[in-house]
Amino acid sequence: MKLKQFRVREFRSVWDSEPVTVDPKVTCLVGKNEAGKTALLEALYRTNPIIAADAAFDITYDYPKREVEDYRIAVENGERDQADLVECTWLIEDADKAVVTALFGPDVLTENTLTRTTYYGREKWHCQMRVNESAAREHLASNDAFSEPIRETLRASTEWTSFSTALGAAEQTDAVKKTAALVSEFKQDGLGHYIFNKLLWPRAPKMLYFDEYYQMQGRANLNALIQREAQGKLEASDYPLLGLINLARLDHKKLVESKNTQELKNKLENAGNYLTSRIIKYWSQNKHIKMEFDVREAKPEDPENMRAGINIWGEVHDTVHWAHTPLGTRSRGFVWFFSFLAWFEDVKRKKEHVVLLLDEPGLSLHGRAQADLLRYFEQELGGYQMIYSTHSPFMIDPQHFERVRIVQDLGIDSQDQLPKETDGTKVVAEVFDATADSLFPLQGALGYEIHQTLFIGPNSLVVEGPADMLFLKAISAQLERDGKEGLSEKWVITPVGGSGKVPTFVALLAPQRGMNIATLLDISADDKNTVENLYKKKLLKKKQVRTYGEYRGVDEADVEDMFDRDFYVSLVNAEFGDQLKAPLDVQDLNAREPRVLRAIEAHLTAHPLKRGSFGHYRPARYFFENASTLWPSVSKTTRERFAAAFHDLNELLR
Repeated sequence: MKLKQFRVREFRSVWDSEPVTVDPKVTCLVGKNEAGKTALLEALYRTNPIIAADAAFDITYDYPKREVEDYRIAVENGERDQADLVECTWLIEDADKAVVTALFGPDVLTENTLTRTTYYGREKWHCQMRVNESAAREHLASNDAFSEPIRETLRASTEWTSFSTALGAAEQTDAVKKTAALVSEFKQDGLGHYIFNKLLWPRAPKMLYFDEYYQMQGRANLNALIQREAQGKLEASDYPLLGLINLARLDHKKLVESKNTQELKNKLENAGNYLTSRIIKYWSQNKHIKMEFDVREAKPEDPENMRAGINIWGEVHDTVHWAHTPLGTRSRGFVWFFSFLAWFEDVKRKKEHVVLLLDEPGLSLHGRAQADLLRYFEQELGGYQMIYSTHSPFMIDPQHFERVRIVQDLGIDSQDQLPKETDGTKVVAEVFDATADSLFPLQGALGYEIHQTLFIGPNSLVVEGPADMLFLKAISAQLERDGKEGLSEKWVITPVGGSGKVPTFVALLAPQRGMNIATLLDISADDKNTVENLYKKKLLKKKQVRTYGEYRGVDEADVEDMFDRDFYVSLVNAEFGDQLKAPLDVQDLNAREPRVLRAIEAHLTAHPLKRGSFGHYRPARYFFENASTLWPSVSKTTRERFAAAFHDLNELLR
C-alpha cells in the first residue's frame, strides 16, 4: 500500500491541518520555524510506528494545551465525539488486491483506497473501507470442490449467518471445513474488518521517523546495548548503530564472545569499506575519508558506562591528513548523514516496507551537501515513500516544486486569538494562499534555479518547456522576415519545466518589484483550474494569462496544436524517420483526441518505435534548425494564430 493523503486534527499546534496530498515518491513540507512541521510528522509517525512502543497518543501531553481540560470533560460528558486525530487514506495497490481476491474473488473490493482514523489512547483506531459481501459469498459458493446442491444453497444465503449454517449442515469435506473456518473468522466482526486486519493492514508500511536525536554517538558498550535491546529500552542512538551492525552482517550478541580475532577484523574492515563506498558516492564535501570500526575490551579509563565488557568504536580516517578522528566528533552534518544512511541502508537490505518521515534532514549540512542529500533521496529511495520537512532553500528540489506542501500557522504572528477555522498549523494546498514568510524558502530555491538558468528578465513570458521556446523563437523570426509582427525581443521566454511548476514560478515572480509576467500555456481539462487560478487568485490579470487553446478556438491545446495536424506529423516523420516502423499518417491518429501529442503517443504505444522513445522536444528542435526551409509549408492559418498571440503579448509590455 502507499500513503495517498493524511489529515491531522487537534494535536499540539494543529486544530485542523486540512487534507494533505502525499506524492507517490517524495513530499516536502516547507515552512518557517514553529509552523508545526514536526507536529505533523510526529502525529503521522505514531499511526503505525516502526518502534511499536511509540503507537500512542496522550491527551495530557498531545492535545492543544489551551483547551485540553475542556476537551476531556466534553468527551466524558458525551457532549462531543473523540477527536479524529490522524486520518490516513491508503492506496490499495495491485499486489495488495491480489491477496484479497485470492480468498474472496475479484469483485469484493469496491474501491482502491481505505481510510484509517487514529484516536487518543494506545492503538485506538477505526478503519473505513467498503466491500461487496454478496460478491464474496458468490465467490466462496462457487468453489469447484463443492457439490452443486451445496453451491445452490450457499448462493441463496443473503448474509453470513445463514451461509455459515449451510456450511455446517453440508457434508464435512476438506473444502467445506476450510471455507467454514474462514467464514467463522469474520462472521462476528464483519468481512471488512477481517480483510483490513488480517490481509491489508499487515502489508501497510511502517512509519520510520528520523531526526537529530537518532544520531549515532560513534561508540557504544555492546553488553549494555544487548541488555537494553532485551528489555525493550533501546535509546534513539541505538537504532542507527544496530543498522550499522546488521549492515556489516555482524551479530552483536556474538561480538562479545568472539574467539577469532582475524575473522572479526576482516568483518569490521569489510563493513567499513562498504559504508565508505556508499558515503563517498553522495558526500562531495570530502572524498578522502574512510570509515573504520573496531571492537575491543573495555579499559578502566574509557568513557563512563563503557568501562566493562566489550566496546565498539567508529572512526573516520582522513587519508590526506593521515588522521583518525572518532565518528562522534565529526561535523554534525556528517554524523547525521552517516547515521541516516546506516539505518536506511539496513532497512533496504531487510526489505522492510516503510514510509520515511525525516524532520529537518540535513539541517547542519552545507548547502552543497544538502544538494547531495537530495540527490541521494532521488536515486536511492526506490519504491519507498518519503515525507520530509525543511525551511532550507537548498532542501527544495527546483525540478519538483509540485512535491512541495506549505506549512504555516497564522496564529503565531497574530496579536489576537484567531478562530479555530484559521488558527493553528495548516497545510496550504496552493502557493497563492501562502504568507510571505512561508514562501521564503521557495523563493530562495527559485532564485538559485534562476541563477543556474538565467532565463529571466523584467518582462518574462512563462511557458512550460524548451519546445515552446524553440517554436516561438523560430516562428517569430520568420514572421518578422515577412514584415509581420513577431514576439518582441523585450520578452524573455522562461521555460519552467512543466505545467506543475507554473503556479509556483508565477506566485514567486509576480510580486517582485519591476517584474512584468505573462504566460502562454498548454491547456487541458486537468490544467484548467490551475491556469484559471493564476488570475482568479489575482496574481496576474486575466489578459496576462494566455493559452494556445484561445488561438485555436478549442478547450484543449498544446503549442504543437497551433500547427495543422498534417504539418506537425511531417515534423515527427522527419525527425524520427529512422526509428518509426512506418511513416505516420494523419489517418493513423485518433481524430477525437483534440491534442496531437496525445494522439501520437497513443498510436506509438500500440506501434512502438524500433528503438528509443518519442519526445516532443525533438520535432521542435528540428523545426528550429530548419525553419527557413519549412516556412513555405506552414499554413496561413497557423501563421495567423501565432501572429495573434504575439500581438496580444506585445500589448502587455511595459
